[in-house]
Amino acid sequence: MANILILSVAKRKDTAVTVQQILTQAGCMIKTRLGLHENAEGQCCDAGLIILRLEAGDKDINDLIAKLEQVEGVKAKFVNI
Repeated sequence: MANILILSVAKRKDTAVTVQQILTQAGCMIKTRLGLHENAEGQCCDAGLIILRLEAGDKDINDLIAKLEQVEGVKAKFVNI
């Protein structure tokens, strides 16, 4: 099974530092990280997706989700497949 956390980040320019700090604190549980955002004619889009593959228990994953969702503009969806 794989624990996948998908983050939608609506205000990347405003929240990038905070999101990065939270993800750094959770670094040991993040096994794969993929960041996606649109780049229209040389301009970075202010919205993006981060896809994480996690190896951790339910409590640690739920704590991470709670911290991330406290950041304005960040939504999280957890999938276990």
